Amino acid sequence: MKALIIGGAGFVGAYLIRELTLAGAEVHATCLPSERITESCTSHTLDIMNAEDISALLEEVSPDVIFHLAAQSSVAVSWKKPQLTANINVIGSINVLEAARAAEKKDMRIVIIGTGEEYGFIRQGACPLSEDEPLDPGNIYAATKACQEMISRIYFRAYKMDIVMVRAFNHSGPGQSDIFVISDFCRQIAEIEKGMRQPEMNVGNLTAMRDFTDVRDVVRAYRLLAEKGVSGRVYNVGRGRAVEIQHILDTALSLSDAEITVKQDPARMRASDIPIIEPDVSLIREDTGWSAAITMEQTISDTLGWWRKKLGNYGTSLGV
Repeated sequence: MKALIIGGAGFVGAYLIRELTLAGAEVHATCLPSERITESCTSHTLDIMNAEDISALLEEVSPDVIFHLAAQSSVAVSWKKPQLTANINVIGSINVLEAARAAEKKDMRIVIIGTGEEYGFIRQGACPLSEDEPLDPGNIYAATKACQEMISRIYFRAYKMDIVMVRAFNHSGPGQSDIFVISDFCRQIAEIEKGMRQPEMNVGNLTAMRDFTDVRDVVRAYRLLAEKGVSGRVYNVGRGRAVEIQHILDTALSLSDAEITVKQDPARMRASDIPIIEPDVSLIREDTGWSAAITMEQTISDTLGWWRKKLGNYGTSLGV
């Protein structure tokens, strides 16, 4: 398999490059001019806002499968920069789909990465959420991803393109940006242990319930969907069990001997926060055999170890 990862310089991209390489694929990956790809593969510079460059790259590489990872993926950033989020996630995705539709190679598969946030304001009793549940996005990021998915469905139906769509729920692991909750908690703990800050953690809403999966499990799901997923289908990717953010915090704190005070920061509270998001993952299990294998406790431990190593603290890193 010859794979092209669009958006390979990001957190998930690095793990996906590694996953595909270990599976024997020839891997190509793109990054912006300001970025660099750290994993071993054939790298290309690409901005998905430039449609002509995407077309040229597809003709050069002629991939069997495209993993479209390039996105503005932070909910918090989407509230602050809605125009940027819409441009990258919607217009950029259309550019990718149009380039693939016009490409000389007609049998390439496209794996479009969306989010569990698309479900949005969930009706009472709807969890665990099946892929047939109506979408009602509750934030700007989720709305752009729902739009991306709807456009992808149109391309599948109208042009008979081979497209598999994913709604990926929260994923985390070593090396993730600290704008995401598990990495944020682990960074703050590691900084406190190192004496870089007062023994006080700032947190947002701790009552929200979310489904968390290790990024190493998630990229394995993406590979299996490229190999076994049914064209035109949407797949939830997640653990299948939501937990309170409070549980994430308690688990992270239990891994440290430091005496730490927790303080809720109003600036970390979202303008709109959905109480619970939990997926039904039976469809991906039935079609590919995939299920999450790495425990959430292991993910938190590995992420804390990564931050400790990054800050020159004790512990070891198991990630990129």
